[in-house]
Amino acid sequence: MTSPETSPPAVVCRGLRKRYDEVVAVDGLDLDVALGECFGLLGPNGAGKTTTVEVLEGLLEPDEGRIEILGMTWESDEDVLRRSIGLQLQETRLPEKLTVDETVRLFRSFYREGPSVDEVVRRVQLEEKRGVWVRKLSGGQKQRLSVACALVGRPRILFLDEPTTGLDPQSRRSMWELVEDFRADGGTVVLTTHYMDEAERLCDTVAIIDHGRVIARGSPAELVAGLGADQVVEFTLGPGPTPSDAELAALPGVSGLRRNGAGWALTARGVHRTVPALLQALERSGCDLAGLATHDATLEDVFVHLTGRRLRDG
Repeated sequence: MTSPETSPPAVVCRGLRKRYDEVVAVDGLDLDVALGECFGLLGPNGAGKTTTVEVLEGLLEPDEGRIEILGMTWESDEDVLRRSIGLQLQETRLPEKLTVDETVRLFRSFYREGPSVDEVVRRVQLEEKRGVWVRKLSGGQKQRLSVACALVGRPRILFLDEPTTGLDPQSRRSMWELVEDFRADGGTVVLTTHYMDEAERLCDTVAIIDHGRVIARGSPAELVAGLGADQVVEFTLGPGPTPSDAELAALPGVSGLRRNGAGWALTARGVHRTVPALLQALERSGCDLAGLATHDATLEDVFVHLTGRRLRDG
């Protein structure tokens, strides 16, 4: 048996490019996903996340690039790879007049081996909905059923494309628990998201994507640490004088600043020194403080620092 030390990576992608007419959706993207980790592609809508995973899943042909999944390629090993991965697409349309039980049994019939229907339904917490038509399920229940269909072949890699978009908080937590359970059993997860809290909770490694390129990569903690600050101070002013960038940058603990709509955002280490100094500087300049807030630095702040835009911006 191949040992973990000699096993191939879960995913290797080099120089991936995909165009739609004149639009370049993915532009020379490189990825490495280790076995057993949860790898997140984080970025705004239109960044190229879905196109990337659909190429990795074998649903789209790349225009350029080399892709290996578990040491295999789609050109040479498609049958084996289809049995080795599970897919939850961004939009999954299941037959609306099949029940939950019938739907899982249908997908289970596509595989030679895998968990029982009972086990999969229990795993996604749909036991009480087994006899209910798909069309009568809530959004969160449909998402869990979609994951159940991805799990019936006992995949080694689970691809999840925006798994919690549009879900209520309780359904989101249920989906997160499914991912964590799959990881605990030794599975590898590749997911796309534009929710920073989702990436921070689930992912060992995150690749931040913008305009089809990886602009940063690392663990969530490493990426946030790269800001050189542990908190962000945001403030807005009323009409009248405004401070200079040089004055703000010179405040104690400040490592960076940017305009934030009608206000400013300062990345800082040690806000207990930064905030009093900021208030004093604004008072000296005759500025009218309209609002002030602080928060711990997040992946959202990393993305804004790198691109000048927020993750939820199109």
